Amino acid sequence: MNQEQNLINLPAGDPGIWPLDPRVVFLNHGSFGSCPRPVLEYQRELRDRLERQPVQFLGRELEGLLDQARAKLAEFVGASSDNLVFVPNATSGVNTVLRSLSFKPGDELLVTDQEYNACRNALEFVAHLHGAKVVVAKVPFPCQSAGQIIESILNRVTSRTRLALLDHVTCQTALVMPIADLVRALAGRGIDTLVDGAHGPGMAPLQLDSLGAAYYTGNCHKWLCTPKSVALLYVRPDRQELIRPLSISHGANSPRTERSRFLIEFAWTGTIDPTPALSVVESIRVVGSLLPGGWPAVMSRNHQLALAGRKVLCDALNIALPCPDELVGTMASIPVPDATEIGKPTGPFITDSLQAWLLEKHDIEVPVIPWPAPPKRLLRISAQLYNSLPQYQLLAGALTES
Repeated sequence: MNQEQNLINLPAGDPGIWPLDPRVVFLNHGSFGSCPRPVLEYQRELRDRLERQPVQFLGRELEGLLDQARAKLAEFVGASSDNLVFVPNATSGVNTVLRSLSFKPGDELLVTDQEYNACRNALEFVAHLHGAKVVVAKVPFPCQSAGQIIESILNRVTSRTRLALLDHVTCQTALVMPIADLVRALAGRGIDTLVDGAHGPGMAPLQLDSLGAAYYTGNCHKWLCTPKSVALLYVRPDRQELIRPLSISHGANSPRTERSRFLIEFAWTGTIDPTPALSVVESIRVVGSLLPGGWPAVMSRNHQLALAGRKVLCDALNIALPCPDELVGTMASIPVPDATEIGKPTGPFITDSLQAWLLEKHDIEVPVIPWPAPPKRLLRISAQLYNSLPQYQLLAGALTES
């Protein structure tokens, strides 16, 4: 068995580093993944330090600590640290940009039918506020090629299109969008792109400064494995004067001039727990140390495992692969038989009966997603270092039993 085969057949790194319930086969890192124990310990130390002398920590030390964390994260995602700030999550990042921009009646805001529901709601809200129109491009799934995605989106562009809100990786279908090509094509038509990169950081290599998107927001608490409640918001330098935080605070009238208004305003929006953002440095270090090849090896191993896992499931269910390998990252979605009953909301989410059955009967935690609408649905697997190929084989056996 070569090293690549070994890495997808066995969990990579020390399994004890993850505080997951060992009784559960956890295949849903993409929704709410686990944070490694050393990172949680690092965060605890920061919290203890904060509570010992809160004024010292928040009033005198925090800005410098945030600068260090931003610099490390910016290096990881290929951006200048002056172009990047912290927000609680990608949904907040999308709302921050949309609520900062102005539109006119008749303006068109372009989105796909696969946009994450929370962010689609934000777009609808802002469009209604300004009298603008939301235009929806239908991206097919199953999907044959990146070109098919690009064509479906560009066909909906008109002379009135002012902004495109596009996923980097779609939530429901787990498609890795050809985002660089889309940003370039839209910019050539004079259209800014707001990239909802909720799954981007840690799943795929990023070079945000060269990507050229006006705006990019991505979670750190997903594939970077930080503590929950931290994301990045990247704003291109020529757009930074437009973007204000959702909570206007002391920075709005600060007399300081040694750094940009963009950084000053976002650095303090009220008293919050800053330790998730400050733990980004440790998450990048810890997860990158779990394989000899560092982060490139982590991303490659998880990608190969996602491909292998979906093939196991498609073979077991006798269905064709729904998209080419190059449109898969570290998650993969496959169609499963129609639901026989419609799940009911539990909080903001719908619990599918198949998802509940897999957990109750087989101790497998994996999302089953209504798509494109009930009773049609998809099953989405994730691949993280604590996962291995036998777990997807176990899932395949359970699905054929159901």
